[in-house]
Amino acid sequence: MDLSWMAWTWPTAIFFMVIAGLLITFTIIGVKYPETPRRGVLRIETTRGDRLFITLLGSAFINLAWLGLVGANQPVALIVCLVYAAAVFRWV
Repeated sequence: MDLSWMAWTWPTAIFFMVIAGLLITFTIIGVKYPETPRRGVLRIETTRGDRLFITLLGSAFINLAWLGLVGANQPVALIVCLVYAAAVFRWV
């Protein structure tokens, strides 16, 4: 597959494919198993989709901060993001 039309790299393409896959998966789960919003530690009502958005937004900031402060060893930031995602889906 030629990605040069947008100057994309394979990691960038994989990143967006994962995001698209998450959105499709959460849509299917939402249709099959509807949920009612719940309140977490933030005291706001959230659904699975809200928690996914909070996770993606927070992960972007974690990666940007990691890149600015550490500058290298980005796979460790992925582990931090996974821990953050687990906490968001559990307690928010």
